[in-house]
Amino acid sequence: MLLVDDEELVRAGLRAILDAQPDIEVVGEAADGATVVPLVRRLRPDVVALDVRMPLLDGIEATRAILRSVPDPPGILVITTFEEDAYVYEALRAGANGFLLKRARPAEIVHAVRLVAEGDSLLFPAAVRRLAAGHGNDSARRTLQRAALTGREREVLRLMAGGLSNAEIAGRLVLGGETVKSHVSSVLAKLGARDRTQAVITAYESGFVTPG
Repeated sequence: MLLVDDEELVRAGLRAILDAQPDIEVVGEAADGATVVPLVRRLRPDVVALDVRMPLLDGIEATRAILRSVPDPPGILVITTFEEDAYVYEALRAGANGFLLKRARPAEIVHAVRLVAEGDSLLFPAAVRRLAAGHGNDSARRTLQRAALTGREREVLRLMAGGLSNAEIAGRLVLGGETVKSHVSSVLAKLGARDRTQAVITAYESGFVTPG
């Protein structure tokens, strides 16, 4: 786990919470996104938590730099004070796996880190809906059209956009867990999405799912 935030107190608080867990180790800290890529290459963390607003290189550009420059990149969580921050949305679009609120409870922080370390995404449907409002674009519409999702895949994408987990989708559609996992993987591949978060953003921006 690598912590990147220009506020030393925030880093200290996160380190105290995470280092107390037997399965999580904070391997490094940084005060700005400008130093992230070399640190990720040297330390090889499974997860990077990045402040979305930093003075030299913010969390959006740091996310892009990691995904562009690091083979087999780590999961990325952006840290924010306000969940409706436009910076958060841009970081998610850039490829971050989710975001953490600075006021989150310790158990929520630990859960988020574990989830992203396992290769999953941390999606807050209500926040994404609000952030996606007004971000419709032709590129997303073309992406969805080219994807030619099957009827079942469209159902799965709609439920993903509602924040349902694979298990919840399986229960809603009366399908096996492995079948749902296969559908989710197919949706991601067809949309060219890195993870569930990017697939859901495409769903909203294309108009396939409407905010509200």
